[in-house]
Amino acid sequence: MFQATRRRLALWYTAVTAVLLLLFASGVYFYVRSTLIERVDDTLNHVLEVVERSLVIEPAYLGTDQFRINLEATFRDNADTVEDDHIDLEWFSSTGELLWSTLSEPLNIPLHLNRTGETVQVIRSKELESQSPLLLRQVTERIQNGRQVIGYLRVSHPWFEVTKPIRQLVFDMSLGTGLMVLSVATSGWFLSGKAMEPVRESYQRLKQFTADASHELRSPITLIQTNVQVALADPDLLGLPDSTTLQYRQQLTVVERLTKRLGRLVDDLLFLARQDSGIVQPQFSLCPLDALLMEVIEEQQLLAAEQKIILSLDLVESPDSEITHTNSGAEQVPPQLPPQLPPELIDNWFTLSGDWNQLVRLFTNLIGNAVQYTPAGGQVSVELRRISIGKGSLSLSSRLQVKVSDTGIGIPESALTRLFDRFYRVDPARTHAATTPAVDMPTGSGLGLAIAAAIVENHGGQIQVESTLAQGTTFTVTLPSNIEFYS
Repeated sequence: MFQATRRRLALWYTAVTAVLLLLFASGVYFYVRSTLIERVDDTLNHVLEVVERSLVIEPAYLGTDQFRINLEATFRDNADTVEDDHIDLEWFSSTGELLWSTLSEPLNIPLHLNRTGETVQVIRSKELESQSPLLLRQVTERIQNGRQVIGYLRVSHPWFEVTKPIRQLVFDMSLGTGLMVLSVATSGWFLSGKAMEPVRESYQRLKQFTADASHELRSPITLIQTNVQVALADPDLLGLPDSTTLQYRQQLTVVERLTKRLGRLVDDLLFLARQDSGIVQPQFSLCPLDALLMEVIEEQQLLAAEQKIILSLDLVESPDSEITHTNSGAEQVPPQLPPQLPPELIDNWFTLSGDWNQLVRLFTNLIGNAVQYTPAGGQVSVELRRISIGKGSLSLSSRLQVKVSDTGIGIPESALTRLFDRFYRVDPARTHAATTPAVDMPTGSGLGLAIAAAIVENHGGQIQVESTLAQGTTFTVTLPSNIEFYS
């Protein structure tokens, strides 16, 4: 329990830190990326302004108002300057025809006026198709003399000037974030262990106190119960008149009943305390579950008969096979198993590896509760079947499933989630008032189902409950089988 809590705390520390680091890294990434793009765009606009100021504009024809750019005079010096900065220039006519470029081959990119900068992908020639696509950051400006459009100037910058530092930044931050998360996970595991130490010590002391107190209480309770039974068995020991003896016998009967209830409570507390502390490990052996259920049902038959409740046991081999019905007074017949199985496997069809005493306690609690909370004339049915995980009825993974169903008062849906909590009881006044048993039954302590869940957990199984008010309740216990069959 504490190791699981420690793991959850360490995982929470690591997850929260990882999310915070991821948000921080994402913020840094987008900030640096936008800064680099702004720097490139500023450079392109600066080059554009410089080139625009150095344009040599002259009349296109003598005696006309048309002007043109002297390309040789204009770009003679600018070409060498921008080449050092990995910047390329392109000059287009007023009709969009490329007239001059510093590039080795045309980019084949249509003109798009954009002074703020844009990223474009260059369509390469067939000889360069195998290479990665070329990305450029471009700024395009229209050049005018008065109202006359002389041409268009486009300035390009390689995008790798942005992606190269960005890739390095991503690598560095990923490495740093990974190392930081690993460090936080290690620190979180250490700190969660330190934080759990006081809780673990307090819990251990509480468990030890519960175990010691339960153990010490058993002796005086047993002694009181023995003395009361002796007094009830021989009324002459009281030395009182007959009229007074009857009154004292009634009081002693109440004391005996309360002592038994207290003894059961102490036994339950002692079992749970030992279960939590791991003092007593279950003694596993081969247990025929069908024989065990027959024994438990036989013990509960007297109480069921007094309450006029039909208590039955059904042994089911598979959903398609015949159900063998066993109730009070009926002959117990083994289930009809597939004929292809060898005899030694048929004998162990419902056998599992488990602790006999714990399993008896488990099903005694479940069947006893079903009988206790079922009104007179109702039914309590116990069904045992072997279920398979896979194809066919004889698969590699098989489990034994026991269903304890009753037609009792049912359990509210809001109480199902807490049903297996210790000392939790479902409205005791309502539940006990709803039943009219023929015999006096002690009020439960709220530990029976908690013990049942602990026993199922010890055997690596599962326990589930389904209930409907005024219709009944079904507990389903699934336990792993020790014998595996092959289809």
